Amino acid sequence: MILAVSKLKNPSSPADGYRGRFAPSPTGPLHAGSLVAALGSWLDARKNGGKWLLRIEDLDTPRCILGADQLIQSQLLACGLFWDEAPTFQSKHQDRYQKALERLNELKCLYSCTCSRQTITNTLAELGIQTPRNQEMVYPGTCRPSQLESHTSSEISDLKAAWRVALPPNCQIDFEDLALGTQSQNLNQQVGDFILRRSDGLFTYQLAVVVDDAEQGITHIARGEDLLSNTARQIYLQTLLGYTTPHYKHLPLVLDEHGEKLSKQTLATQINTQDQTHSLAELRKAATHLGLGGLPDGERITIAEWLLAATHAWS
Repeated sequence: MILAVSKLKNPSSPADGYRGRFAPSPTGPLHAGSLVAALGSWLDARKNGGKWLLRIEDLDTPRCILGADQLIQSQLLACGLFWDEAPTFQSKHQDRYQKALERLNELKCLYSCTCSRQTITNTLAELGIQTPRNQEMVYPGTCRPSQLESHTSSEISDLKAAWRVALPPNCQIDFEDLALGTQSQNLNQQVGDFILRRSDGLFTYQLAVVVDDAEQGITHIARGEDLLSNTARQIYLQTLLGYTTPHYKHLPLVLDEHGEKLSKQTLATQINTQDQTHSLAELRKAATHLGLGGLPDGERITIAEWLLAATHAWS
């Protein structure tokens, strides 16, 4: 199976109903890398006369920090990045993800898996497969049954096993990224059957983000390049569930002194938004990273005036 998403046109005009979003996880405050993603997605929406939504991706509750969602919102507002609809929280929409999982079950696309990470590592080692550092392990199909079938509701609700989507043979996804051009990924070779609900009962990012984008009518997704490798999986799920595939634009990452992506897990320093001067300085650094030049740098310019100039400069 080779799934090719038709070559994407240029970003939509206002009449096309552009709907973008920024979807941070409340695992800590915004840092320089997350501000780049926020600013890029905000500018893309504003340049195209569209709406910009804020979604708090708080599904992975063990990693969420109390109050981080409010801090993130206050940081965005301090930078003048206002959203157009009430923020949404993934934790409040478990029913959406359950319905999607049940739909995939009806399509006979699911199977349960009891493999631990160590089991997968050992199996790959026996096959002579080594996984490079910072790269996902390709699931070898240990628990995949010879014949796929639908399961009962009680089986689906069993929290002792993870649930994986079963990929068809040669599942290659081709798509056009608005920033990076033509992209291609063979899911069998580079990912393997991937998890949609974990053994602890938590739905995974891959399923939740696809369902939420469809529910919110998202047409354009501008996000960090670290999420590029997830796109093919998400397009495949969109196809299975009958959703429209949005336009994707992946933005350059901010790296630390070791060449690693800035992240909350590596204790990246939060952006300074204590006043307009500091907030504007953070925005200017983010704009420079996004390749925007010729923006006003005077001391008297307001954040609103600067953002208007940045919007005109965005391409």
